[in-house]
Amino acid sequence: MEIKRIIKHLVAPRWAVTRMFPAAAMKAIENAIRESERSHDGELRFAVEGGLKLWLLLHERTPRARAIELFAQLRVWDTERNSGVLIYVQAVDRHIEIVADRGINAKVEQRQWDAIAGRMQTEFRAQRYEAGAIEGIREITALLARHFPPTGANPDELADAPVAL
Repeated sequence: MEIKRIIKHLVAPRWAVTRMFPAAAMKAIENAIRESERSHDGELRFAVEGGLKLWLLLHERTPRARAIELFAQLRVWDTERNSGVLIYVQAVDRHIEIVADRGINAKVEQRQWDAIAGRMQTEFRAQRYEAGAIEGIREITALLARHFPPTGANPDELADAPVAL
């Protein structure tokens, strides 16, 4: 158990997420997701979380494990074509995880998601949070358009609005 990490999470202010992603940035991300989903049959969700609760920290929940939990809680797995993708930003740990459903993972390797997350993190380190998120969405859009082209019968199965936790 890393005490330094626990303290960072417990003292993180509630407004840390809105400082990184103010309302205008969240709206821009929502619009980027809506636009993205017109060019493929996938579904995108964007979630950003501030400090984790103590019980998650005591159980040494990694950002990847937390992303997988949220993938389930936000029902990203629950799409007809198994084509959901979650972009998870852990604000305190300064970490990004991209989790894709099995239909997409059969066609896109994890190293591709990790590369996108890495480029997003580079932008985030420069405090260009909105730009990094939008660019990540664009890169994911290109992969989904290639592997899940639009069929014309793609209902909007998941909310486009980002989630702040």
